[in-house]
Amino acid sequence: MKILSPTSHQFLHGISSVLSAPQPLITLLGRLYVAWVFWASGLTKINDFESTLFLFEYEYQVPLLPFTLAAYLATFAEIVFPIMLSVGFASRISALTLSVVNVVAVISLEEIAPAAFNQHLLWGVILLHVVVWGADRFSLDHWLKLGVSASTQSL
Repeated sequence: MKILSPTSHQFLHGISSVLSAPQPLITLLGRLYVAWVFWASGLTKINDFESTLFLFEYEYQVPLLPFTLAAYLATFAEIVFPIMLSVGFASRISALTLSVVNVVAVISLEEIAPAAFNQHLLWGVILLHVVVWGADRFSLDHWLKLGVSASTQSL
């Protein structure tokens, strides 16, 4: 039994193609947005590292790590991985690392405002998109993959 006629199937396929066309651009915009959020947080930590250490000692309750190590790791992650995510280099690893930072940030606070929690959820969904589907066409990952593919074909 046919559910769709060939004409209906072609029509729906055409709509799907049109709606899928901006996906690489939307993925890039999502990567840039989340990278900017984490980058800005990392810069804040660097600009006043004494306050950062104070917050990690008294405000944030990072599990399993000494507060000094947690402060350095968070700062490093928020500076390095947003750059990698922005250019699309090791995108899935970068997104996964920032996801861990995101989750630790949420669980480290004793109390988090609903609006702040919702922001963390949004960033988590965008990062999950990159972890699962990759950075798409507008990324170094894509171009490196094309280069490796072309070089193995020429052998």
